[in-house]
Amino acid sequence: MRPLKILLCTYGTRGDVEPFVALARGLQSAGCVVLLATSERFEPFVRSHDVPFFALSDASLAAIESDDGRAMLEGNSGLLKRITAGIRLARRSGSINAELMAEVWGAAQSFAPDSIVYHSKLFAAPHIAEKLGIPAFLGTLQPMIVPTKAFPAMGIAPLGLPGFNRLSYRLIYASFGLLRKSVNRFRKDMLNLRPIKTSRAVLFPPGAGEIPVLHAHGSALMSRPADWPDHAHITGYWRLPMPDDFVPPKELATFLEKGPAPVFVGFGSMPSMDSRALGRLVAEALREAGQRGVVSKGWAELEVDESDDVIAISPVPFRWLFPQMAAVVHHGGAGTTAEGLQAGAPTLICPFMGDQPGWARLCVDLGVAVPPIKRSQLTQQNLTKAICELTSNPTLRANAGLLATQLTEEDGVANAIDIILGQSDYVGQRAAHPDRC
Repeated sequence: MRPLKILLCTYGTRGDVEPFVALARGLQSAGCVVLLATSERFEPFVRSHDVPFFALSDASLAAIESDDGRAMLEGNSGLLKRITAGIRLARRSGSINAELMAEVWGAAQSFAPDSIVYHSKLFAAPHIAEKLGIPAFLGTLQPMIVPTKAFPAMGIAPLGLPGFNRLSYRLIYASFGLLRKSVNRFRKDMLNLRPIKTSRAVLFPPGAGEIPVLHAHGSALMSRPADWPDHAHITGYWRLPMPDDFVPPKELATFLEKGPAPVFVGFGSMPSMDSRALGRLVAEALREAGQRGVVSKGWAELEVDESDDVIAISPVPFRWLFPQMAAVVHHGGAGTTAEGLQAGAPTLICPFMGDQPGWARLCVDLGVAVPPIKRSQLTQQNLTKAICELTSNPTLRANAGLLATQLTEEDGVANAIDIILGQSDYVGQRAAHPDRC
């Protein structure tokens, strides 16, 4: 009997891709055959982990890095400039989404999967699963899809009003509803399926059956809401192991050996209208706080004047780097936040957009972070003050260490695989090989 074939579809930044690579590796170890479809820019990273790769267009990510994308995300460009940039980006989004949907369909046609695991940004996937008559699983990195009265959708500020928490999820679905017309065009022209009628059906088409939702974050971060349906799960983080052959850059290794633990500062995939000014702000705040610093250049390519106490770096595994840091300062992306929490590092989040303010609030509530500073409000003075608090507050360090222990005891990949294999079609092998695909 042939092994189970699973198509994994994800899109976005490194933080959106890496967890799916970890899941792919786990599925391979369980005997499955996998294919991971994502942006072409991540091909070297995916293939370096021996995961088969299907390239999707890079156009959506390129839009983020454009002048309009920078103006939208950095938050200090002026309201009119942000609005006009947003309008221009919206005009481009239709053709970009149509291209991505067609490419995901191409991946499915070439691979002929038995199951699909998808990120919400690749919303063609559940419709393809419906067409093929195979199980689909939504893998989400933040709790913003399954309604609950316990807390609002991640990224939407709590208001404390009766019924608001559940209402916030309707706002999320409404945003996906803007895609319904293009999804129906895709269903008609490429899949020969009848149109969907609701916003929710963009992610959960009724013809696909009940779709399990796998929340790939630590269960120690929040209790599973009592009003969640049975098909909603918290698995724990999907985390890659450190590669056995990883060798850190010599300059970075030497820097770490020469002094006390530094503070990490990086804004990941978030762009900047003036990378030189932002780099200068960061370096000066570290100097004023009396701290050594490791500054990640990120997609903004931060320009930092290096010194004996500050080093600028290209990407290295955060799983290796963050445990060596006195504290971490970052944008609050789901992936970077996960690594900081699992490293036990006191945290400051400077959110730009989306779910980032939600992670910032949660980290403060957990007692592992100082109050966030919005990117649009970031100054040398308030960053200096926050770094001083991060590095001098023993309670933050103790809380972060305790939470890290709880998070790292959880095997999120194994938990997700149990659910996927427990509900997928085993192609006749389930009875003969209960522990394998």
